[in-house]
Amino acid sequence: MTTRVALYSGSFDPLTFGHLDVIEQGAALFDKIIVAIGVHHGKAPWLTFDARAAIIRDVCARLDGKCAFEVVSFDGLVVEAARWHGACAILRGLRDGVDFDYEMQMAGMNGTLAPEIRTIFLPASPGLRHVSGTFVRQIAALGGDVSGFAPAAAVEALKRAVQKRDNT
Repeated sequence: MTTRVALYSGSFDPLTFGHLDVIEQGAALFDKIIVAIGVHHGKAPWLTFDARAAIIRDVCARLDGKCAFEVVSFDGLVVEAARWHGACAILRGLRDGVDFDYEMQMAGMNGTLAPEIRTIFLPASPGLRHVSGTFVRQIAALGGDVSGFAPAAAVEALKRAVQKRDNT
């Protein structure tokens, strides 16, 4: 039996309910999901790789049994990370038409680089279409409550990151 593996990449800074929605939808389609955290030199994420990976592992543990999960880092092309991990597909979430236009261009480029790897678009659930990591970070930075946008572990990690930023 062939194991169907998908790679879902992003910064996950922080993991949001939108990201989790994509992971849950993907779990219904694939035997294994590799959650690949992009680590790009020159970018300063709010949360460390280890913190982001721990949050993802913690939150995905409750999905155990639906499919297998692995959390990895990557710093190059997503198609190369997908190849390296034996993925047949790259998962991408879509919130709106702007996402669609951008993601279609990316899928075209990735399809040229790695025609054996398909891009699978998963639409955001209606109640999550407005959620973005950028907005979650902005709200957290201004002292707002982000518990409606991210799992508890991510909310707590953001609170610590804001306190650390405020103390420096």
